[in-house]
Amino acid sequence: MPPDSIQQIIQQARESWLVGNADEFAALFAAEGEFIAPGNRWVGPDQIHQAAAEYAAAYDVLRIEIHQIIQTGDRAVVEWYWQDREKSTGKETRAEDAIVIHFHSGRIFRWREYIDTVSPSRLE
Repeated sequence: MPPDSIQQIIQQARESWLVGNADEFAALFAAEGEFIAPGNRWVGPDQIHQAAAEYAAAYDVLRIEIHQIIQTGDRAVVEWYWQDREKSTGKETRAEDAIVIHFHSGRIFRWREYIDTVSPSRLE
């Protein structure tokens, strides 16, 4: 995949989380695409849509700042800062997140997150 296409998909994913658009996020995935976050795995756009919609119903994403994107062929590693707020309690969470993404035929085939909520961020 061309590097510009990969970066565009990553930016679309970022924007969809910021506005809580589960439709847009799920549409980035291939039919057999995986979304993996610590303790969870969703397969296919329907499951991914449901997970993103449930998250958007419970949390407001306040900030996502991309630190870097490293690309090679049809794979990318994204390092970003994430900040959200739980709607029911107002509790804010901050995390440094590394995401390994594998692309296939212009869609996300596998999105695997490694989230660190313990180490201090340089953005706090």
